[in-house]
Amino acid sequence: MTTLNEQTIIRQTVLNVAQLMVTAAITAPKGRGISHLHTCIVVDEDKQAVIEQMRSLAKEFSLPSFERDARNLENADALVLLGTALEPMGLKLCGMCGFENCDAKRKQPHIPCVFNPGDLGIALGSAVSVAMDNRIDNRILYSAGQAALRMGIFPPEVKIIYGVALSVSKKNIFFDR
Repeated sequence: MTTLNEQTIIRQTVLNVAQLMVTAAITAPKGRGISHLHTCIVVDEDKQAVIEQMRSLAKEFSLPSFERDARNLENADALVLLGTALEPMGLKLCGMCGFENCDAKRKQPHIPCVFNPGDLGIALGSAVSVAMDNRIDNRILYSAGQAALRMGIFPPEVKIIYGVALSVSKKNIFFDR
């Protein structure tokens, strides 16, 4: 007889749902069907490294919310990271970024095409809906994204990152923040 204890079940479930979240983000609609999305799942020592970076940023910039989020992430089971590169879509008529066209925007590589954060937001919504559908407590953390950005977890062209902390516990750890 094989018996799975509660901790093993929780870990396997959280990792399975995290994979489904990444899949949902990847398949979420994107402008022109072009994806600049980057994804990964962070656990164990790598999650601890993100936590330490969040704490470092909290001290460096006097951001108590980063320390609070680091404590939440410390008690979380996993972290899903979603980020986007800042690439124009190559549209002939747009200008929603403030530039005349995509060629003009390309000369400003640190300014996002409006579709980049929009597509990332849709992907985040798709991902967290999967967590919700599977009863995994979650919280979107800008702070974890900033830590991941500082750490260079994604390629250098990725300039916007959000983290989604995942937790299974008797009480939602993200509720009494």
